Amino acid sequence: MTAPCFLSGIQQIGVGVQDVDAFFAWSRRAFGTDIRIFEDAGGAPLMARYTGGEVRSRRALLAVSLQGGGGLEIWQFTERTPRAPSFEVQLGDLGIFCPRIGTRDIGRAREHFLLLGGPVTPAVRNPAGEEQFFLRDPAGRFWQAVETREGWFSGGRHPTGGVAGCLVGVSDIDRSLPLYRDVLGYRRLVSDSRGTFVDWAGLPGGPGAFRRVLLALEGKRPGAFGRLLGPSRIELVQALDRRPRRIFADRFWGDLGFIHVCFDVYGMDGMAEACRAAGFPFTVDSADAFSMGEAAGRFAYLEDPDGTLVELVETRRLAVARRWGWYLDLSRRDPRRPLPDLLVRLLALNRVRG
Repeated sequence: MTAPCFLSGIQQIGVGVQDVDAFFAWSRRAFGTDIRIFEDAGGAPLMARYTGGEVRSRRALLAVSLQGGGGLEIWQFTERTPRAPSFEVQLGDLGIFCPRIGTRDIGRAREHFLLLGGPVTPAVRNPAGEEQFFLRDPAGRFWQAVETREGWFSGGRHPTGGVAGCLVGVSDIDRSLPLYRDVLGYRRLVSDSRGTFVDWAGLPGGPGAFRRVLLALEGKRPGAFGRLLGPSRIELVQALDRRPRRIFADRFWGDLGFIHVCFDVYGMDGMAEACRAAGFPFTVDSADAFSMGEAAGRFAYLEDPDGTLVELVETRRLAVARRWGWYLDLSRRDPRRPLPDLLVRLLALNRVRG
């Protein structure tokens, strides 16, 4: 019998960068992810299988927006120069092409990013009827802004919230659905389309032929941070007219790009059983506990059929206000019950300004 478990939503997208501080400053301006949940430095011994068989020193910082959505885990090697892909990453290449960022007002969001100075595509509706555009950060990575009316945790002046999903290139959508749909729970089919698409015209490889499947989590999400993380969608993209390349081929986890998508879960033993039964066993498991600065719990990694890394995190301890030593113990409460909104809003005490 499978142990009880559930998934609350996307906790964060991992971003491998050249400079944590520079990217954090840009992400605060771009996305309003100014709440620093933890910061940690040192080795990552459990990830050695993905870093050339050696323990590599790194610095990591997790930042979120209190308007809602998942966060960004900003990750930098500190004893080696992170490598970029040796080729131009195109739509349909295997791995995370871009995160999905929510906005209440697509026009205002587009004006905001134009003022930041980066390349921005026109706002166009996708096959699901969502109005969206794509932008590039200073390192050339793509981000997708999508207008949505659902899942906002709080108001604010910033035109976007946090991470509301991602676009993942796969070699065979039907082979990937048992993980993303059946195990991770993105069971609601929003759209399933084939052909060439106007909304991708301005992207590398965008004029090609694709199958694209947009999946959504169903219903309100349980868990301490279910309300903050909100709804999310995953778009699986399969190139139909070319052979895609692995985005992280011959590179390390932590090199430049989107290194993983991470889900907030409860019941890691049950998740391990479900993943193993579906043919996606954990490749990394911190077992009893992990500690990253002010956060603690258990984490695990698995691979999708094309080797894209999926992280699962069960959080047990979190800093509410590190300067006063206020910590939240999540191990002694009903795991399905959301935290009171007022308590979540206290995370604003960890806001980084400027």
